[in-house]
Amino acid sequence: MAEVLLFHHVQGRTDGVLAFADDLRASGHIVHCPDLFGGNVFATVDDGISWAVETGFGVLIERGLDHAAAFPASLVYAGFSFGVLPAQRLAQTRAGARGALFFESCSPVDEFGDGWPEGLAVQVHGMDADPFFAAEGDIDAARALVEEAGATARAELFVYPGDQHLFADRSLPSYDSEAAQLLMSRVLDFLEALDEV
Repeated sequence: MAEVLLFHHVQGRTDGVLAFADDLRASGHIVHCPDLFGGNVFATVDDGISWAVETGFGVLIERGLDHAAAFPASLVYAGFSFGVLPAQRLAQTRAGARGALFFESCSPVDEFGDGWPEGLAVQVHGMDADPFFAAEGDIDAARALVEEAGATARAELFVYPGDQHLFADRSLPSYDSEAAQLLMSRVLDFLEALDEV
């Protein structure tokens, strides 16, 4: 059993994000899914980005860090798209992390410190033609992260065919059932493997 802190994407804590958390719980994991947007849910990625820019990305990331302080350090940090920012920062800078799960986003490792923590397992998932993940450099950051992390821990990058962003959120039009089911299977394998270490 793992304890997961899951951060939502830029459209907010949607029903699809909550359903994803429930799926992890159904497999025996403890999942915390804080709302960093104060109840705001947006119809499109662009609407969410506009609101986040106005509110301040730094402010929203700090909300995620504040939520993490209420839980033990031995968490798996996970995030969808925007939510990868607080998840990756915590995974790299808060001692004691058990693992990291990044969905449809990844920042360069040096954005949050000197390198990836030794022995910290990580999985990154995204689509090969996603205009955000593939076209804005996240996939390259993910490849570099997995190469660095893989020297001391389980590190995997899974790239799915398609051009959808937020493909694992079943409440959005971008949902891809086949890819989302495969992603969930891989995530559950990852979490199960943490118990074997």
